[in-house]
Amino acid sequence: METTPAGTTFVPVLQLEGVTRSFRQGDRDITVLRGVNAALWPGQAVAMVGPSGAGKSTLLHIAGLLEAPTSGRVLVNGRDCATLSEADRTRMRRREIGFVYQFHQLLPEFSALENVVIPQLIQGHSRKTAEARAMTLLSGLGLGERAEHRPAELSGGEQQRTAICRGLANSPRLLLADEPTGNLDPHTSEHVFRELLDLIHRQGLAALIATHNMQLAKRMDRVLQMHEGQLVEIAPASIG
Repeated sequence: METTPAGTTFVPVLQLEGVTRSFRQGDRDITVLRGVNAALWPGQAVAMVGPSGAGKSTLLHIAGLLEAPTSGRVLVNGRDCATLSEADRTRMRRREIGFVYQFHQLLPEFSALENVVIPQLIQGHSRKTAEARAMTLLSGLGLGERAEHRPAELSGGEQQRTAICRGLANSPRLLLADEPTGNLDPHTSEHVFRELLDLIHRQGLAALIATHNMQLAKRMDRVLQMHEGQLVEIAPASIG
């Protein structure tokens, strides 16, 4: 089931239609996704829950145009990505999609500021524009005074907040996050989650967040559960 905000006339930021994914393992075909349908709308934080190995990371890779589905369609802002050339898919990924991972994956030899600047330089922005945008993002998450520090000089929470800023550097409309607080202690996890949720709502992002933390999931706008290779919508209030 798909949730459409009342009164909306715009297209979903992300739409998945009948998405399947199979892998060849020895002499067997392993099917991970079995006709996934979902739509994500601006300003919605959507949790994706399910056991390890259920296909959550695979679906995030497909939604992020990092791999192609075996069948089905992936539409980003109404564009069918299967019809795009590899170069256009790369451009769309850089412009329209931001990624945040469980392990921050920051470049260790660069400062927090530089880690947020680099994706913008790749996109073609000037260094001056990129640095201004990076400082705005970092300051907004309380990292203004830590901008010149390298990842090894930052706490776990500061590293993950920097990674969130990097994911938002090119002003994406779609944010994909894989256990973004899973590597943090409970107190820091709560702090980073609140800031991430605030950013999603303030900037009108569509966000799909894979998590095992059901207490965080129930505080999001929607919850999609991976069950037998499909996504099933459940009410956040029903989560114990």
